Amino acid sequence: MKRKDYISWDEYFMGVSLLSGMRSKDPNTQVGACIVSEDNKILSMGYNGFPLGCSDEDFPWEREGEMLDAKYAYVTHSELNAILNYRGGSLQGAKLYVSLFPCNECAKAIIQSGIRTVIYDDDKYADSPASIASRKMFDAAGVVYRRYKRTGRRIEMEL
Repeated sequence: MKRKDYISWDEYFMGVSLLSGMRSKDPNTQVGACIVSEDNKILSMGYNGFPLGCSDEDFPWEREGEMLDAKYAYVTHSELNAILNYRGGSLQGAKLYVSLFPCNECAKAIIQSGIRTVIYDDDKYADSPASIASRKMFDAAGVVYRRYKRTGRRIEMEL
């Protein structure tokens, strides 16, 4: 008889997203993303950080200040990193699991890449213009999005 306490697909892929976000060196926000095929195979992952070749020591992590002195001009979001990290061709029909609801810039890339479903964990910026724009574009483009339903399950790993 098979065991009954295995994790669901949603738990598995959101767990991968959350674990991926732990790679981020951002002192404030660690976001992870996992792109999954229609038949539940992991295609790509990403987390928020600076582009390749841009040292974590040389670029700012600050949230406040002039444009060139804050992280926002330089950081690549987890969703875009996951899309750019994919080396297998088309993402048409794929699902994206992400720990934070996508901003409007990532929403554009999600739509253009062919991802059809977004499952997100946190939506702390729900009322921001960026999140409102994302939902508006997702609705217009037919991208389905839903909040991940936390199960309360705790998973502990020793690494």
